[in-house]
This record gives sequence, C-alpha cells and structure tokens, in this order.
Amino acid sequence: MKKDDNSPNIWVVTENLRGTQNQCVGVAEKLGFPYTLKVIGLKQPWKFLSPYLGFENHASFSGDTLAAPWPDIVIASGRKSIAACRYIARKSKGKTFICYLQDPRISSSAFDLIALPKHDPSRGERVFVTTATPNRITDQKLLQGREEFSEFGKLPSPRLAVLIGGASSAYDFTIETAEKLVENLKSVKQQMSGSLMITASRRTPPDIFSYLKKELKGKDTYFWDETGDNPYFGFLGWGDYIFVTSDSASMLSEAATTGKPVYMISLDAKSKKKGRLQLLQENLKQYGAVRDFDGQIENWSYERLSDAQAVAQEIKKRLPERLSQSSNR
Repeated sequence: MKKDDNSPNIWVVTENLRGTQNQCVGVAEKLGFPYTLKVIGLKQPWKFLSPYLGFENHASFSGDTLAAPWPDIVIASGRKSIAACRYIARKSKGKTFICYLQDPRISSSAFDLIALPKHDPSRGERVFVTTATPNRITDQKLLQGREEFSEFGKLPSPRLAVLIGGASSAYDFTIETAEKLVENLKSVKQQMSGSLMITASRRTPPDIFSYLKKELKGKDTYFWDETGDNPYFGFLGWGDYIFVTSDSASMLSEAATTGKPVYMISLDAKSKKKGRLQLLQENLKQYGAVRDFDGQIENWSYERLSDAQAVAQEIKKRLPERLSQSSNR
C-alpha cells in the first residue's frame, strides 16, 4: 500500500518471531494504512535484563534502525520490543501512540494501549481485552489462498486441513500421540470419503513427521514438505474442517478467525498446571470455535473471531484524544 502525505507513519516493532510479528502486522493491516516493519534485537546487558533494566539508548538495539522521524503509531509485541517502545516514547517526547500486544508484565503506564487475550489477567484503563490473539486472517487472504492453490479444489470434500506443530516448552510430541492421530485421521477420512491436507512446522520432530507421512500417504492426501510456496493460506481457504495441534496459540487463533469448525489435537503436556496456553484453549472452547479431536467430527458454526479488527478500531478510537493530549504538552 502506497503512503500518502495524510496517512499516519506506522511502525511495527517486533523480535524475529513469526507468531508475534503476524499479530502486529494483522492489526497494522486492519488500520488500513502503510506501515514499516522494524525487526529488532537487544545488545548486552539489555538482552537478558529487559524489560526490567530501563535506561535504553540508541546503542541498546541491534537489527533495524530506530531513528527520527519518529512514527505516529507503534504496534509492538515480544519481550525485547518493550525496551524499543520506551525508547521511542521518550525520543518522540510522548507524541508516538504506543500499542503493545500481549501482557508486557510491567506497568501499563509505559504504553497508550495494551491489547491482550482474555486469559491474561491484567486489566486497567489502558488495557483492551480480545478473545484470542490478533492475526492476519481475512476473507481476502482466504480467497487469495484458494486462488494461489487452486489444485486443492480438486481434492474430495470434506477437506481436512491438518496443521501440525511440535515440541515446545509446554508440550512433547510422542510417537504414541502420533499413532493415535494417524488412527483417528484415517478413520475420519474413510468415514467421510474426504481428503487430507497436512503441513508440519520446524518444531515437528523429524521422526514424527516421517511417521505421519509414511502412514497417511496415499490417494487424496497432500503433504507439504517445506518445498515450494507455503500453502498455509490455501489450507485455511480450502479446508472444510481445520485440525490444529495444541502447542500453537497462533494457529488456534488463526483457525478460529476463519469461522470454520476447528478441532484441537492434544499433544503431551509437560505439566498438569494450567498455563496461559491452556487457558486460551479453554476460552476458545467456551467461545464455541474449538473442540477436542477424539476421532469423531461434526459440523457447527460460531461467530468468527475478529481480534485484529477490534484492536485496530480501539487504536482509532483512542488516537484522536491521545494526539490532542500530546499537542498540549
């Protein structure tokens, strides 16, 4: 999108993490103006002490340059970006509107708006609560995915889009879980005379992906093996049902933004204690977007999520008042 003289100067400031970056970009795209992506890191000692150290300066950051002219709006997420938010706010003399996504775990006074999902407990005047995490899913992107991967339209319906994550700080992915998943997917595919579209992530253990590919290959099954263009939006566009492993907040939120039935594939939790991800899963189930996958599926409907749009609207709502306050300083 080409910037005109009247549009605000917007920076998206994140670490080099696809999940948090997509959240910020999703909100920026919903604002409807061009934006500049700033991928930053931190040098020592800020790298390990931020966001608690403070005293950020130009030498604190690696990656893309943070320099004047300062933006009108910053949309940021990720622990390392907190230092950048404080630095930009100070250098712009408070004129930049700072929106932070997720719970920063520091005082809300450092930001103009904090947008966080319902399962995070922080609340306050500057806090805006979403159902799940903002993302880039739109009707246009789903249509684009269908057009770019039109070959998926030749697969028998219902098409089961299976999004496989992997091992994480909260989950293991054992061969026993993979065996049960294979059994359940084979059963559903056969019962419904449908097809499988399967993709794995970089976190999927290689032996697990090899096993899945070996056991599920055959007629009317498509695997993406990270060669060629990523068919992710094609999967979401063409899938009649979407299956997502429980390790990914981003993929669960994105799937629920399509409005299609979403089934969660439970991986092996490392702890019985409920963490933030488990609370997100419960919220999505209570909302009606997600159900557990036990080998049986049915069709249902719910109001699709629109968290990125909601955050963008909240920024526009608060921005005139915020700019008016800044001009009087």
